[in-house]
Amino acid sequence: MTRVRIHNKAWVLIGDGRKALVLRNEGDADLLDLRRASVRIDDNPPTHAQGSDAPGRVVSSVGAMRSAVEPTDWHEIEAHRFAASMAEQVNEGVRTGACREVVLVAPPKILGEIRHHLSIEAQKRVKGEVPKDLTHHRIGEIERILGRLASADA
Repeated sequence: MTRVRIHNKAWVLIGDGRKALVLRNEGDADLLDLRRASVRIDDNPPTHAQGSDAPGRVVSSVGAMRSAVEPTDWHEIEAHRFAASMAEQVNEGVRTGACREVVLVAPPKILGEIRHHLSIEAQKRVKGEVPKDLTHHRIGEIERILGRLASADA
């Protein structure tokens, strides 16, 4: 795991495609004091609750072959949309000067989606990435986990 240093006033964006938590470090890199800056929860029900269509079928123009078309995963589409909105929150923080540094914490797929939607200027402000889902942890536990990563030998 990479060493992650979270400096004073740096943002920590924790997300999983359904919940986004922005924390700001009021301490220093050695003694984290993370404070909640914002929380967003997306209403993203399972795919079966969002789509009502049966999977599509394709009939070959030659012969009698038929095959099924994979159904749309509405839940995953919404998770990617929400990840893009998390990136936009970071982009806005960088534009306004509220965010000088940011550490991204998310499961690998969501982390990639956030990274994809960050502006060039916001990408320069990313000081670390942690491919973990910490959205269901308390802030004290998050401080301990990230503190261990800061003190780990790279």
